[in-house]
Amino acid sequence: MSDTIYVERFTSALSDEELAGLNILIGKEDSSIIIPVQRWFVEDGREILNEAMTKNIVLLTYGDPLIATTLTELYVRAVKSSIKVNIIHAASGLTSLIGETGLHIYKFGRTVTMMLEFKSNISVYNTIFDNLMVGNHTLILTEYNDIHNKLFFLDPRCVFKSLLELEQDLRYGIFSEGTFVIVTSRIGTEQQKIMSGKVKSLINTDFGIGPHSIIITGPLHFTELDALTTLTCNVDEPIDNTLNIQKISVNMVKKYAPKAKYAVDQLKCAIREENNFSTNKGLIELLDNADYYIDDAERFLKQGKLELAVLSIGYAEGLIDALRFKKEIAP
Repeated sequence: MSDTIYVERFTSALSDEELAGLNILIGKEDSSIIIPVQRWFVEDGREILNEAMTKNIVLLTYGDPLIATTLTELYVRAVKSSIKVNIIHAASGLTSLIGETGLHIYKFGRTVTMMLEFKSNISVYNTIFDNLMVGNHTLILTEYNDIHNKLFFLDPRCVFKSLLELEQDLRYGIFSEGTFVIVTSRIGTEQQKIMSGKVKSLINTDFGIGPHSIIITGPLHFTELDALTTLTCNVDEPIDNTLNIQKISVNMVKKYAPKAKYAVDQLKCAIREENNFSTNKGLIELLDNADYYIDDAERFLKQGKLELAVLSIGYAEGLIDALRFKKEIAP
């Protein structure tokens, strides 16, 4: 028999109607039996743990309780305080939304959350890049908040616009209007909807009230392709988002090798114009070495030895900069 029943409403939205339904399920029509609590109450945890020392306390959550790190941390603190804890597991919203799209769960990489605050955007962008580089899908959870019973759900359109802005700054080539995405909304409810298509087709769509999640797909198995066109509201043919991206090291070598070759040629011309063979012979030989490093970098790049390619172009740039400094030649 429970002495107090708390229900948290920050890992997912829980309406007043659903709260009333929970009270009816436990045989109480009084809506005050189950006490809704905010994130800070659970994160602080002291009141819950103090009560649990002498009473039977229940903390209800949506889905699997140990998916949320806040609840796992509370669980650990309870065990350390010698408080007996019984956990009733349930289906997770994460597995539910992945299953509803028809994608293979073992092809997902790190999951990340997009917040309204700008500082979360770079982490999301980098996670998409890392996942795509190894051929994984990326699940982006979007911010949900319940402040004084006023629900806030981050709109998928805001996510698209933020990632497009970051792409303009970082230019890794991982997100554009041609990127194929999946938007899941209100999974597990009667108002569930899943849409898929290119960003340019969805960026002006009204997705309605949340919660929403977004999936950036990697390479797609033929069964996943079939599922997306059958199970989702599909507006564009699914594509592999990894086709046009390259590792940062590849981009670096491709970007700097031509510039380094041009700089070597310019320095050689400037040195030869001085007509001082005895003094400048050694400098020309150093520039030849810079040329060799550039050639090494391009060869290592073709061989897939990316670390050696970056090191070689770095050595070349170092020699070039040193000679520029010695000859007082501006970059």
